[in-house]
Amino acid sequence: MDYATKFEEGLEYEAFLDKYATPEQLEKWNHFFNAVSLNDAQQQLLSGFTREMKVIVMAGAWCGDCVNQCPIFHLFAKATDQIQLRFFDRDDHPDLAQELQTCGAARVPAVLFLSEDNFVCGRAGDRTLSKYRNMVQGLEGAACSSGIAIPGDELTAAVIQDWLDEFERIQWMLRTSGRLRKLHGD
Repeated sequence: MDYATKFEEGLEYEAFLDKYATPEQLEKWNHFFNAVSLNDAQQQLLSGFTREMKVIVMAGAWCGDCVNQCPIFHLFAKATDQIQLRFFDRDDHPDLAQELQTCGAARVPAVLFLSEDNFVCGRAGDRTLSKYRNMVQGLEGAACSSGIAIPGDELTAAVIQDWLDEFERIQWMLRTSGRLRKLHGD
């Protein structure tokens, strides 16, 4: 896939919601965005990013997991000008949905990290480790209860940190890349 061209087709956060969210869905997205925040250390980390990273997010305005994660990405992008974030509706972009399948399906959100010059650096989604640990608590049988479920607001804080860890990992990949260090003379 030509990720440079595809990235340019993406929508910024507000434009994505304007195009795809119903008023009820928009209310949920806005409510979650207004309920989350970054602590000082998280804001300092993001403000220290020096390499541009392009982030493609496959989402659905109807999707509960997207409601509870995509506003976090927008929060990160607002904290640094180094994150270029573009959203794609899963159903309107079947080529990208196919490309970003997770566990054999077009699950959302799906996140693809690119370098400034459109090389793939990583993929993530559809939920973070903290979220999956929490979900396992409700299972029965041999795969049940890891004993590390996180309740309510603590789960949201853990999911924010999980995602920040992934964005940080990609940033350090870009920062230490020999190819990009040569390009930027650092």
